[in-house]
Amino acid sequence: MHVGWWGKAECSNRASGAVMRKLDQRGVAAFEFCLVGGALFLLIFAIFDFGRFAITQQSLRMLASAGARANIINCYTPAVIAGTSPAVCTADYLSTAEKQAIVPFLYNGSLAPTLSTTADASALTITASQSGFAMLVPVWGTALNAPTASTKIPF
Repeated sequence: MHVGWWGKAECSNRASGAVMRKLDQRGVAAFEFCLVGGALFLLIFAIFDFGRFAITQQSLRMLASAGARANIINCYTPAVIAGTSPAVCTADYLSTAEKQAIVPFLYNGSLAPTLSTTADASALTITASQSGFAMLVPVWGTALNAPTASTKIPF
């Protein structure tokens, strides 16, 4: 035992016989970051990936609605005005420039959406799809790699 400069008695570890060393704490923060970092980066990429998918889905919905509107204006309205029964119109009345003006996000890179029209006895269905779309994180599989949206117009 010895007395420190503040006047209190201190017990030396060597004097008490217990050999206590301070544990080496170097690298603990890096190890903890490795444990949490993988999940953190997966969460960040998942948010980014699902946000990109949601924007693509919404853009495809807008494109399908615009295609249905163009189909009604160019095919069905003239027939109704003339007093004849409308023919089944399955053409795509939107040009590439009009599609790019409606949904510019879908034309990033070499991707281009497709717009198809099908008709049956009761409705006209316009489907927009993005065939080259792929999720960035391969964990999700291929289930979300071909987003489509459709609009149905009853006769």
